[in-house]
Amino acid sequence: MKQLVTGFLGALAVCIALVMPAQADVRKDTLALKENHPKTYVVVKGDTLWDISGMFLQSPWKWPQLWGYNQQIDNPHLIYPGDVLTLKWVDGQPRLVLNDGILRLSPKAKVTSLKDAIPAIPLKDIISFLADNIVMDSDELTASPYIVGGTANRIVAGAGDRVYARGTLVGDYSRQNIYRPAKEYIDPVTQEHLGYELFKIGDAVVDSKKGDIITLDLRKTREEVSALDRVYPSPKEAIQSVFYPSAPDSVINGRILSVLRGVRQAGQYDVVSINQGAREGLKPGHVLTIYRAGEMLKDPVTKELITLPSEKSGLMMIFKAYEKVSYALILKATDVVAIGDEVHTPE
Repeated sequence: MKQLVTGFLGALAVCIALVMPAQADVRKDTLALKENHPKTYVVVKGDTLWDISGMFLQSPWKWPQLWGYNQQIDNPHLIYPGDVLTLKWVDGQPRLVLNDGILRLSPKAKVTSLKDAIPAIPLKDIISFLADNIVMDSDELTASPYIVGGTANRIVAGAGDRVYARGTLVGDYSRQNIYRPAKEYIDPVTQEHLGYELFKIGDAVVDSKKGDIITLDLRKTREEVSALDRVYPSPKEAIQSVFYPSAPDSVINGRILSVLRGVRQAGQYDVVSINQGAREGLKPGHVLTIYRAGEMLKDPVTKELITLPSEKSGLMMIFKAYEKVSYALILKATDVVAIGDEVHTPE
């Protein structure tokens, strides 16, 4: 009998040992909620997914786990003003549930157009930027038509003037934009050429094409159009209409290349570019942690130059990913964000 009891206790101990790590893993994987999170929330116009996720989660980029949507579906469970969101527990995990029409506060039928769904981030802070800035690689820039001059041998031209370009138009578009190369992006670590940023200075209507000569009539201009400015159509989709806050699947180790306003430092809701893009696995909605690059100083004892550890200074979300360069909006800044600061996959 004693041997039987001993054997039973031993087996029980093994079972407990096997179960406890699993329970610990469950606790470890459980989403960390904010202490003051609401139990229900009514979506209002002006909300963003980032705002709502931040009300509930300590790590707002874990929105997909809280919402529990299927990433294989194009437009999963769009959220609209008037929707009632309730926090529930499913299999030991918190889940945000969209209540049915009975609990909607508006008596009107639900509007389901994409433009009415709340965005991931404040679009007003990036729409104008995306309409006016594009990135081209060397081949694209070389292949794009360029301005050769205007009528009456004019060197520069403005709205209402006629100009001529040489090259092959991209697509068969009667409306074209005029872009000016602004800067070349060079990777600060590898020195690799990443592309060219161009900004829009005007738009034009194609009057005619004869051989490789294109005749254009300028409609609106912000700056005088001159030789070597580029002719290119507006992007078909300036910004992906639907995306969600999430962490990248890949390990991202990048640097900030530039700040939209042409200065070296940035803060909350400023737009920056980074030296990582689609080839590294980035896409709109991906959230990255910003680290203030550690400063170098001289050890007062050994006189050696040492580099201090990098410190977290904010969060950003990718909203446009080119092949080697991405644009991001700074969502949180606890310190000044500067060119050269590091960006990494959030922990």
